[in-house]
Amino acid sequence: MPSPLVSIISVNYNQAAVTCDMVASLRKITYPNIEIIVVDNASPSDNPEQIVAQYPEVKLIRSAKNLGFAGGNNLGVAHAAGEFLLFLNNDTEVDPGFLEPMVHLFTQNRQAGVASPKIIYYGTDNLIQYAGSHGINPWTGRSITIGQLEQDKGQHNQGATTKLADGAAMMVPRQVIEKVGLMPELYFLYYEELDWCEMIKRAGYSCHYVASSTIYHKESVSVGKASVLKTYYMNRNRLLFIRRNISGWPFWTSMLIFLIAAIPKKMLEFGLRFEWKHLQALAKGLWWNLTNRNIYTTRHLSTTSQRQIQELTLQ
Repeated sequence: MPSPLVSIISVNYNQAAVTCDMVASLRKITYPNIEIIVVDNASPSDNPEQIVAQYPEVKLIRSAKNLGFAGGNNLGVAHAAGEFLLFLNNDTEVDPGFLEPMVHLFTQNRQAGVASPKIIYYGTDNLIQYAGSHGINPWTGRSITIGQLEQDKGQHNQGATTKLADGAAMMVPRQVIEKVGLMPELYFLYYEELDWCEMIKRAGYSCHYVASSTIYHKESVSVGKASVLKTYYMNRNRLLFIRRNISGWPFWTSMLIFLIAAIPKKMLEFGLRFEWKHLQALAKGLWWNLTNRNIYTTRHLSTTSQRQIQELTLQ
C-alpha cells in the first residue's frame, strides 16, 4: 500500500540559511512520500531564492507581504497536495525516522486531529522543550508544557493524547482542516497554534503527543529571544487567547491574574533594565485588546490573504 503524501510546510522570514539546514535534514528522512513547501513571508533583506537554488525539490511561495505565522502557513496550505500537512518551523532539524510514527497515528485513528512529536532543544544535552501539554491553565492563562527543560532519559517515551500540540512541529490531516478551517490569523505571531488546537478539539477531534517522533528546535532564531516584537505579541496574544477560549469565572480570574500580577511584574523588570521599548510594546499589546472588541471574525483567512492565495494559485 503506497504511503500517503505528507506536505511539509515551513515559513521563512529573513533566515534562508537556517531554512536550508532544515531542508538538508529533511533530505535524510526515511519516509518516502513528501513535498516541501517554503513560504517566504516577504523577507526584507535576505534572498529566499538561494533555498531552491540549493534544494530544487522545494516549492517556494513568495508572499507579497508578511502574513505572520498563521497567514504564512495558511498560504502554504493553498499550495499543498498532501493527505497530511506537517507545519514545521524553519529553525528545526529532524530525526530521520520522525514522520512514520506520526503518519501511523493518523492512519490508525481517524479521530486524531492534530499531533506533535517530542521536541528537543537543538545543541543541548537532550533538554526537552515539549513532551506533551497540560494545556492553558484557565485560572492563570499560562501554558503548562510537559517535560520542559528536563534531560531526556526516556521518561516521556510513551505517546498519549494531550491538551495542546506545539507549533514548532504539528501535523494535521487535510480533512480536519477542511472541517475546522485554517489557522486563525488574528494572532499574527504566537498563540495561534494553541487557539487552532482548541478549534480542532471543539470539532470533536483529539490532540496527540507522538513520543516515538523527534525533532530538534533552535528556539527563537527568527524573532530573537528578547525582541520587542516578541514582547508585544506574546502579551497581546496571551490576553487574546483568554478572551477567545476561556469563559465563566476562570475567564475573570485569568484576566485579573494577568493584569494585576503578570503585567506589573513585567513592567517592573523592563523598568529596572531601562528597556523602554519593551514597556511601550507591553502597553500597546494591552491597548490592542481594549480597542478590539470583535475577536471572532478571523478564524479563517483575511480578505487580503485570500486574494493573495487566489492570485498565486492561478499563476
